[in-house]
Amino acid sequence: MSDTALLNVTVGPFAFKARLERQKAPQTCAAFLSLLPFANQAIHSRWSGEAVWVPLGEFKFGVGFENHTCHPSRGDILLYPGGHSETELLFAYGSSSFASKMGALAGNHFLTLVEGQAQLEDMGRMVLWQGAQPIRVQRI
Repeated sequence: MSDTALLNVTVGPFAFKARLERQKAPQTCAAFLSLLPFANQAIHSRWSGEAVWVPLGEFKFGVGFENHTCHPSRGDILLYPGGHSETELLFAYGSSSFASKMGALAGNHFLTLVEGQAQLEDMGRMVLWQGAQPIRVQRI
């Protein structure tokens, strides 16, 4: 897979394309790719602002921090590999400051949306008001 590889990301009825950040987060990308196709439930964030998240409990990806941030941009997808809080994915659809009940968190920015950004606000609003939505990430 090339450095510009794209993945399909769907949340409920919303479809996006995301670029792997292989140069900046190679270990996180490799670990996540090994799980594809990935399917779970996205719920609205509790502490992180305009974001949805996928709680993964005690699951270990076997990666440390790389290309990590507390302030994802709209359309960034982060992996928090665990530690102070549970392992999780965070998908920012607007203003977000990544946090948990333990305080600020930094997650590995490993996916960036390149198509579908105009749907982000509607996706976030749907998850907020209608509840958990299926999320799926797969190769194109």
